[in-house]
Amino acid sequence: MLRRTIPARIRWAVDVIDVQPDDQVLEIGCGSGDAAGLVAERLVKGRIMAIDRSEAGVDRTKRRNAALVEAGRLVVRHIDLATLRVPVKRLDKVFAFNVNLFWVRECKNEVALLHERLSPGGTIHLFYEASRREQVPEIVEKASNALAQVGFRISVVQSERPPVVGIVGRK
Repeated sequence: MLRRTIPARIRWAVDVIDVQPDDQVLEIGCGSGDAAGLVAERLVKGRIMAIDRSEAGVDRTKRRNAALVEAGRLVVRHIDLATLRVPVKRLDKVFAFNVNLFWVRECKNEVALLHERLSPGGTIHLFYEASRREQVPEIVEKASNALAQVGFRISVVQSERPPVVGIVGRK
């Protein structure tokens, strides 16, 4: 069976996250399952929980990464971030790719939940495709403000090829 080619933007984002073998990771909006699979492959004792509001996204992620689910390194749930109950005491890393929640509406409760569950020094990474360059300043400003309001220290990373911007919040 041929393995699906994972987009460069997803590979770049997972490299930026810098997953360690023992990390406890949360992905918000797992969609195709590409990032969840890449992260799970880097884990040894750690685990990733991938969530999505879309049943189709959850199904795709489970199918694409069945061996990693079976191995216990990947847990996939059909749930909204607002109602999430994280099964681990502390998370080391949280990430999302093209999840508009963080810049299009009020999300203080969701961001506060993530801040509470992250271990000291833990990080949240919000990645967005930057192909529409005119939107990048607004995305960076609004997502950064959402994270900073609950106490995250903010930095921004960017890649020209592939065109991706990442807002990183450190607890």
